Amino acid sequence: MGEILTAKQPQTAVLVGVILPNQTDEQVEEYLDELAFLTSTLGAKTLRKFSQRLDRPDSKTFVGKGKLEEIKAFIEEEEVELIIFDDDLSPSQLRNIEKFFKVQVYDRSLLILDIFQQRARTAQAKTQVDLARYQYLLPRLTRMWTHLERQRGGTGTRGGAGEKEIETDRRIIRKKISLLEEKLKSIDKQMATRRKHRDALVRVALVGYTNVGKSTLMNLLSKASVFAENKLFATLDTTVRKVVLGNLPFLLSDTVGFIRKLPHQLVESFKSTLDEVRESDILLHVVDISHPNFEEHIKVVNNTIKELEAAEIPQIMVFNKIDQYRHLEEDEFDYTGNAKQVESLEALKKTWMAKQNVDVIFISAVKKKNIEAFRDLLYKKVRAIHEKRYPYNHFLYPDLPEEGSSNA
Repeated sequence: MGEILTAKQPQTAVLVGVILPNQTDEQVEEYLDELAFLTSTLGAKTLRKFSQRLDRPDSKTFVGKGKLEEIKAFIEEEEVELIIFDDDLSPSQLRNIEKFFKVQVYDRSLLILDIFQQRARTAQAKTQVDLARYQYLLPRLTRMWTHLERQRGGTGTRGGAGEKEIETDRRIIRKKISLLEEKLKSIDKQMATRRKHRDALVRVALVGYTNVGKSTLMNLLSKASVFAENKLFATLDTTVRKVVLGNLPFLLSDTVGFIRKLPHQLVESFKSTLDEVRESDILLHVVDISHPNFEEHIKVVNNTIKELEAAEIPQIMVFNKIDQYRHLEEDEFDYTGNAKQVESLEALKKTWMAKQNVDVIFISAVKKKNIEAFRDLLYKKVRAIHEKRYPYNHFLYPDLPEEGSSNA
């Protein structure tokens, strides 16, 4: 398989998507914009986006023959090195497309897997990503993807050209998957033991779509220094910090961001890491209110929470980045650059966003807007759980958190 793309290995790419009957041109353009953000996060430059309206993706080549010819002409003219599709490709689609274009082909899952591999830091994250990547790769090996020579340990082990070579690679991958699964089981046991030692404190987990500001909010509440930047999946490893509000301690964890069409292999291999979500007492569902597609982001996160069997955990929906949210009139909101910024929290409280089945708060973590109200709400929720769990020491805590009392 190809090497990971990095900023030191700049590549040019084109993006390809299909517009299905239940989708609008604008929706697919938004999806391709996200794919372009993923591409730049990996270190490649998007030169052009292609889309085609179809009843369903072509079973052999994903898009039609005419569109393939159009893409090929652009690739040859611009000497493009990479084609990225906004959906998963079947093994046969991948083989056909690579044979036609004779350049490297990625689908959405592979792109996300490579970003995860690029950003993994701890032994647990690296093992999880490696396992997911090999599980993805196994059924999709093609002659263009046989790049495992370094792992064969010397000459004389080549199984011959063509199918024999691919079968040799498959054996290598199966062996690696087995070893990684055993390693991950050992790491998971260690992590489970650590979590048991923290059971005495109320546990709060930050969840949300990738790049919504969870790490920034973590830093604000805990006064810790958690890596945060304007890139997708800036946080990959779960970070846990002790936070104190009004003399009331609790544990706050920052988890990996969710995303549309998150590869199944990643969800499976990261389930142990996401135990921080399943075992939490409160979920802080952070939403980037300034993103034009934030409503779909909410659905993606809630569906992932259901998949993790954590839907029954109480939520606080935190609409973040209100300083970047814009509107025309009091009840008419949009995302055009010509609209005025929202100046009043009261205007936001009149929208559908405030009418959820869970507690809702509007903030700006960067500008520190409405943060004290957020701390107050979080304190009350944590205290209610703490008093129920430890009914004999609730008198130790004040009714309201003191301003600026949050610390690591």
